[in-house]
Amino acid sequence: MKHETDIQAETARIPGPLSALGLSIIMLTVAIDQLSKWIADANLVYQQGIELVPNFLALYRVNNTGIAFSLGNSADSVILVILTSIVTLVILYVWRGSTEGGRLAAAGFALIVGGAIGNLIDRVWHGHVIDFLFLHWGARGFFVFNLADVALSIGPVLLAWVYLFHGSKKAG
Repeated sequence: MKHETDIQAETARIPGPLSALGLSIIMLTVAIDQLSKWIADANLVYQQGIELVPNFLALYRVNNTGIAFSLGNSADSVILVILTSIVTLVILYVWRGSTEGGRLAAAGFALIVGGAIGNLIDRVWHGHVIDFLFLHWGARGFFVFNLADVALSIGPVLLAWVYLFHGSKKAG
């Protein structure tokens, strides 16, 4: 028979990595990311831009051998695969042990994991990550990214929102 504290702990837990919500967001993130990269790789001429939003966003396919914002381009691909795998496992561990934050926190964790897996697939399969969205202001370029990177950016924002601005309140 379960004690009242055990039941409270179970109901307080956020949807975990193996929940329907967690798995759905992870799989959807990976699928959309990989499909978009496949389309970009098949249809965009390497390093030739196509403006989507003039002076702001262009399609521009590149092969990123580094990490975010092309940092670490000289790093060995195997090292980056190992580091990405370790960080992803740590995120899964933290997520699994989280007891507050609700569905919004679960979505944040899932976007981080899905984005990391999407880029990890590229790194293992191609030896680099396919980036194809170029953010720029006129002639001044900022960075080229992909949809996994978008998930890797939105996920921490959701977690910050939940844990910094909602404190210990349940967020959904």
